[in-house]
Amino acid sequence: MSFAIGDHFNEFIRKQVKAGRYNNASEVVREGLRLVEEREAKLKALRKHIGTAIKRGGSHSDDEIGEALANDKGQ
Repeated sequence: MSFAIGDHFNEFIRKQVKAGRYNNASEVVREGLRLVEEREAKLKALRKHIGTAIKRGGSHSDDEIGEALANDKGQ
């Protein structure tokens, strides 16, 4: 697989490797992809809970929603 990421991200990756945070560019890209994957999973769980709440017609506090999302983490 090959892709172009532009000067900005090339420089960002170079700085991350130079600072010793990662061993190579592939590690930086993989970490970024893991973060995107994690964010997408959280959004999916949030949408599920919102849909359930709308169907029930009830309401939930911010704390209840946060707890439900925390319980769904990893599913």
